[in-house]
Amino acid sequence: MEQRIYDYVQRQESVCRSNDNIAPCLYEEYGVNRGLRDENGNGVLTGLTNISKIKSSKIVNGKKVSCDGQLWYRGYRVEELIGALGPEELGFEKIAYLLLMGEMPDERQEKEFKELIGACRTLPTNFTRDVIMKAPSEDIMNSMTRSILTLASYDDNAKDTSVSNSLRQCIQLISEFPMLAVYGYNAYNHYEKDASMFIHHPDPSLSTAENLLMLLRPDKSYTKTEAKVLDTALILHMEHGGGNNSTFTTRVVTSSGSDTYSTMAAAMSSLKGPKHGGANIKVMEMMEDIRGHVSDFSDKEEIKSYLSKIVDGEAFDHKGLIYGMGHAVYSLSDPRERVLKEYVKKLAAEKGKEKDLELYQNIEELAPEIIAEKRKIFKGVSPNVDFYSGFVYDMLGIPKELYTAIFAIARIVGWSAHRIEELICADKIIRPSYMSVMKEK
Repeated sequence: MEQRIYDYVQRQESVCRSNDNIAPCLYEEYGVNRGLRDENGNGVLTGLTNISKIKSSKIVNGKKVSCDGQLWYRGYRVEELIGALGPEELGFEKIAYLLLMGEMPDERQEKEFKELIGACRTLPTNFTRDVIMKAPSEDIMNSMTRSILTLASYDDNAKDTSVSNSLRQCIQLISEFPMLAVYGYNAYNHYEKDASMFIHHPDPSLSTAENLLMLLRPDKSYTKTEAKVLDTALILHMEHGGGNNSTFTTRVVTSSGSDTYSTMAAAMSSLKGPKHGGANIKVMEMMEDIRGHVSDFSDKEEIKSYLSKIVDGEAFDHKGLIYGMGHAVYSLSDPRERVLKEYVKKLAAEKGKEKDLELYQNIEELAPEIIAEKRKIFKGVSPNVDFYSGFVYDMLGIPKELYTAIFAIARIVGWSAHRIEELICADKIIRPSYMSVMKEK
């Protein structure tokens, strides 16, 4: 039957392409912004939020000009939030409280919230065996999404969309996500790759970053530098405005009146796309290809020559893209990349990866110049946070199958904040319109 269906759809594809094709000129004729963005990459305004702000331009003498990117969480610059943490302080939970509640916690509130997150870091009896291990998959995002939807069956108030109950569900999912990800990977690693199986229980006294590292490693060990760098990466990934694809999905599904589990499952499905959360995997694949074709990581001319081949579509995946360069919003710089880069240097020194770091830094310098020379661009091009995040995960020994899942472990905080804000502030289902260009018969 499977082959019969396959043969049928192969024959029908050309029919679909013929009948579903819309001429690109019609989008311009009717003033439709494809992808809800104009030709300069600016998003169409669809809502208001108190949660975060992205700034990539300013008005100078009445004209809009690009500026260094800024990312704000609840009125605070993200680099200032991270900079205010102590040298060994892990701040994921504190910043999660800020995003969820809208204000910085005092000492008592922070302690209470951390204890609550730790206490909620548990799964229903036999859930790991009966749900996660029953259908192991290389696609950890799919595994997590299935687990999220199944958790609804264990919640007596799953359909209650009140603010208090939704906040309770969000906090529980924030706590459970590291286990859903790591246990999903461990099941796949054992059943599909014939590796040894180990399942550690989380430590409620440890932070999210520490638990992630501990759960992933057979000996449970990690260094303070490793925990600090991973914690920083999680903070930088936890929120990025209401317009990014998965967060917008969160608000759309919430506006329909759907429950928290369905909403987060939808956000997961959006995040896993290679144009969104899966981008850092493409960076790592590209870097591996560059290493195989560049003999001297300090030779800028050799690097520039190969990067030019990539942009011309002659090398790597022949798509003409230098992955990790450019962003839908930022032009001159991505503030997340700037912050993460400083922590990457510390981790690279600890891991003896200085030569690899040199290659990254040379590409960061050369790629924007090459892209500017060879491409017609409407705004500047700079490295985005995905350029270094994959390198961080690789140095931490995190398998590629978990890269996007770790993004989700961070971003669910932002999704949760936007779900709560949508529940409180909005009372209409989000329903944009599509103009029909169908020919009547």
